[in-house]
Amino acid sequence: MKSYHQLSEALDHATQLLAQADTLLLTAGAGMSVDSGLPDFRGPEGLWRAYPKLAQTGLRFEQLANPSSFERDPGMAWAFYGHRLESYRSTEPHLGYNKLLQLLAAKSDAGFVVTSNVDGAFQKAGFQESRVYEIHGSIHHLQCCAPCGNAIWPATGVVIEIEQERFSAAGALPMCPRCGALARPNILLFSDWNWVADRSELQRSRFNDWLAGISAEARGVVILEIGAGTAVPSIRHLSEEISRRLPAPLIRINPGEPQCTLAGSVSLPLRALDALNRIV
Repeated sequence: MKSYHQLSEALDHATQLLAQADTLLLTAGAGMSVDSGLPDFRGPEGLWRAYPKLAQTGLRFEQLANPSSFERDPGMAWAFYGHRLESYRSTEPHLGYNKLLQLLAAKSDAGFVVTSNVDGAFQKAGFQESRVYEIHGSIHHLQCCAPCGNAIWPATGVVIEIEQERFSAAGALPMCPRCGALARPNILLFSDWNWVADRSELQRSRFNDWLAGISAEARGVVILEIGAGTAVPSIRHLSEEISRRLPAPLIRINPGEPQCTLAGSVSLPLRALDALNRIV
């Protein structure tokens, strides 16, 4: 099988693959959320554009999205994550999510979503909770910073007021209901040895069960990867590994890093919504 790289040919082939598939594995990175108006924090400039006050500190995203930030400056850490939590709550998923839901509704199987995004957009758009695997966790759930145990609880009702001049949380910070220590989002951070992964592990178990069923029944599955970059290549590696294992064709949508050398792969150098408008 050959790989498709010319855009018009690639679009036609991707459309055909999606139409003929019995089910889809949707894999998504930060680029899937960008068309909803959310930042992807690519490079330090991406973080500083979204949060100009942080440019004065010189902090990089890897330093802020780090357990040490909750120890070093919990007010700043919670200003950052509190703002993101409220932003994700108030942001409506773009129309590409609906297009994917409509596409899956016509299939014999509801498919599965694997995403590195922590925004909860797939569930908000209407995807089944039991068919979503969030490999880095979710900002809509909290855990103890220590942690004192494996408890994970919803962030429902958590609202962080922010002193904009200092970019620091004002008032009481979220605390662990069990031990009273500082709480944090249940997200896999950089250099993170304290992430409570139980919720994500349950999702992974469901995904593996689905994948085993797909393999056993030899259904026609297509992998549609959207907005997954190489800076943190977890999603790209997963897509490629499963593409080889099944085997299944991989459609990769990425405006800056669409390259894929797998046989039968389709590379679309487009943003998420633009690509989905053209192929779904």
